[in-house]
Amino acid sequence: MFSVTTQDFEKTVIESAAPVLVEFTAPWCGYCRRLAPVLQRMSADEGMLPIAAVNIDEEPALAERFKVDTIPTLLVFRGGSHGPALVAPSTAAQIKEWLAGQEV
Repeated sequence: MFSVTTQDFEKTVIESAAPVLVEFTAPWCGYCRRLAPVLQRMSADEGMLPIAAVNIDEEPALAERFKVDTIPTLLVFRGGSHGPALVAPSTAAQIKEWLAGQEV
């Protein structure tokens, strides 16, 4: 997992040749803290998408741009756009099922 900011979002996520999973999160979000180890384990899996984290407190413009009003919110970006969001997932299985529907 790695952090992205407004300054590097375009290059790192939008212009990426490969799909990127983006988590919108915040340090004060207890649910986000519980989800973090799940995402970290998933990011270590071979063949898993790169996972980027956006801190909405530090990058409110990105949260607004992508209409994120509940955290954690996950989006998969591919070819400059994203599909439907997954809001407040509870398990790795739920995330993997959602990813399968994203054709990733």
